[in-house]
Amino acid sequence: MGTRHANEQVRRRLTSSGGSGSGDIRGALGGRGADAQASSSELPSPAMAPAPPPAASFSPAEVQRRLAAGACWVRCGARLYDLTGFVRHHPGGEQLLRARAGQDVSADLDGPPHRHSDNARRWLEQYYVGDLQGDPQGSVENGAVTSASAQKTGPAMEPKLKAVDWDKDLVDWRKPLLWQVGHLGEKYDEWVHQPVTRPIRLFHSDLVEALSKTVWYSVPIIWVPLMLYLSWSYYRTLAQGNVRLFASFTTEYSVAMPESTFPGLFLLGLLLWSLVEYLIHRFLFHMKPPSDSYYLILLHFVMHGQHHKAPFDESRLVFPPVPASLVIAFFYVFLRLILPEAVGGTVFAGGLLGYVIYDMIHYYLHFGSPHKGSYLYNLKAHHVKHHFAHQQSGFGISTKFWDHFFHTLILEEPHPKIQ
Repeated sequence: MGTRHANEQVRRRLTSSGGSGSGDIRGALGGRGADAQASSSELPSPAMAPAPPPAASFSPAEVQRRLAAGACWVRCGARLYDLTGFVRHHPGGEQLLRARAGQDVSADLDGPPHRHSDNARRWLEQYYVGDLQGDPQGSVENGAVTSASAQKTGPAMEPKLKAVDWDKDLVDWRKPLLWQVGHLGEKYDEWVHQPVTRPIRLFHSDLVEALSKTVWYSVPIIWVPLMLYLSWSYYRTLAQGNVRLFASFTTEYSVAMPESTFPGLFLLGLLLWSLVEYLIHRFLFHMKPPSDSYYLILLHFVMHGQHHKAPFDESRLVFPPVPASLVIAFFYVFLRLILPEAVGGTVFAGGLLGYVIYDMIHYYLHFGSPHKGSYLYNLKAHHVKHHFAHQQSGFGISTKFWDHFFHTLILEEPHPKIQ
């Protein structure tokens, strides 16, 4: 299909007014269907592309009907956006966004409390549904456009960043992306940090693709029983009273490790995981691959780049069991090699619980709506800033402690006082 036709399909999905399944982005991607493997030869030539359709327009009464039905529409000037599917992802909380339903949010984008990033504005454009009929300088209330001079939107406030044109993007979204991104070269870093609202397919093989995704609850179902079993097993070993630290190096200065040391070792594992989480995220996941290295770009994308490109693809928010098993096995063997079995195993069990907590918090920061002012609310705001504006800082997920320690904390933006 042609470029403009594809854009019209996206618009139909957002308005929910056409009822046509062909306009659904997720359906178009298919996750694993034939569309993901379609040949580019199926595209019509530019000369055959259909004429651009007229922009949809909505009367204030029609917008009000949608608001009354529970939709969350906002506008910038005359441009309308349907944020119904985004409200629970909003870092400021669902209620904050719903309180602005039907209003002009142009001033909110510039702050206070903060100025929204270019990526946030580009993200908003993906929810564009059409234009408001009549005077764009009012808000939609009780089925009519009322005067709101304080919300005036001049030409400078009109959107400068448009939504992704899927047919003109640097990759073919109908095909698996993993084997395409390596060819982006120097354009990769900018492209991967411009998030989109659609899911990603990585592999041609349906089996491999399925192994690269998982549901969030697979993490506690698989790893919590293992953590409990290891904790119980190594506590019993420590309780026997014959475990000594440093015994492999010296018998004279070896240290006895009774069962009373179990809580401390377990908590040490939790603390060490929070450090490992930070170091992996900062130095491995956020390495900048050389622009001339196809395979390092590919490696970066499969490890973490795909998450930054599609931050709300819920099937890729926690580590799938198969790759997670390899990493977990590595840490278990490493601890067993440098520490007595019961000591290393206890530290490992604490670290395993830390990993489960990390993955659950990470999922919640993307899909949860924490209470304003709570610990998780502040973490969510911190993490969303990392995704949309500050990709080279704010690496802590379950805690900001190591960001404080290593001076990578995302600082609050100073905002000039409004006179």
